[in-house]
Amino acid sequence: MEINFCIPCLLGLEGLIADELREMEAENVRAENGRVFFSGDEYTLARANIRSRYAERILVVVGSFEAHSFEELFQGTKALPWETWIGKADKFPVKGYSLNSDLFSVSDCQSIIKKAVVERLKQTYLVPWFEESGALYQIQFSIMKNEVHLFIDTSGRGLHKRGYRPDANAAPIKETLAAALCKIARLQHYHTLYDPMCGSGTILIEGALMALNIAPGISRRFVAETWRQVPPAVWQRERTLAREGMRHDIGFHAYGSDVDDEALRIARENARRAGVEKYITFEKKDVKDFAPVTEKATVIVNPPYGERLMDKQAVTELERTLGRRFTPAHGRSYYIITADEDFERAFGRKADKRRKLYNGMIKCQVYMYFK
Repeated sequence: MEINFCIPCLLGLEGLIADELREMEAENVRAENGRVFFSGDEYTLARANIRSRYAERILVVVGSFEAHSFEELFQGTKALPWETWIGKADKFPVKGYSLNSDLFSVSDCQSIIKKAVVERLKQTYLVPWFEESGALYQIQFSIMKNEVHLFIDTSGRGLHKRGYRPDANAAPIKETLAAALCKIARLQHYHTLYDPMCGSGTILIEGALMALNIAPGISRRFVAETWRQVPPAVWQRERTLAREGMRHDIGFHAYGSDVDDEALRIARENARRAGVEKYITFEKKDVKDFAPVTEKATVIVNPPYGERLMDKQAVTELERTLGRRFTPAHGRSYYIITADEDFERAFGRKADKRRKLYNGMIKCQVYMYFK
């Protein structure tokens, strides 16, 4: 059956997600601010969950409509075909958000949507109440400028939770954003990757997964695996295809360094869990002593900045250090993500290119030096 989907994502990653969906043969791909819509079948559902490097989660679009009152919200929700997905024993909790809309009380919207779905399902299953003991169909709603979108989540835990990082140091970068930085840096399976402030190793691990073409969700489970609409054979086929696409003989290697012994311990353990430890070398070293050991190098770093762990003076001094260590050379490129708008002044050079991204709710720039 044809299914309409939506991917909520970090602002700035919409284009990367749209491109990766087209590579997965998804149809009707359309990017908006903070989300990407597409369509496909149950195989697309499984494939997107298993393979997407940049998506936060995969949602089924149940429907959308305009609502300025609670009555319009109730009737619009009730008119949608919830029985296509939710069985009479299934769980269907509701959560969501409302922005710049007449209906601003999230708790009221939750209860009204829940009541409307219950009324719709009562008409279908002819039962007075629902025990909600079966599979989980988490309903999500977004109301923006009075436009209501209603979804069912297929992923469960966010897709950034690959399964290799139970531990993290302070202010870790999200796996989806780390993967996006590797893509923006045009990382290839024959490149040498460096992160001289590697923390728990996320950028290096995501780079290795990308170089090896290991699907980020290959080793985890998804809530839709409990759904009757997506048979186990679908998940089995998509995991098999993902494994067949892995690279093995590659020239990639990564080097990570940090001054924090505990961060390096966690990074090594995370790399081991991700199955990429033999492709990454970790060592204790201060960034002021950074010097690539190879002629060619792709350097990606997420330094602490004003809203993350350090005061402004310390941030400026660190950025000056980066400017001294990240010297232009043939075959070397540098990618620094930071929220500091004065970065180029402290670094000492204008970037060859900049790209706006969000690290959570913090607006950042990726400063790129490759000439």
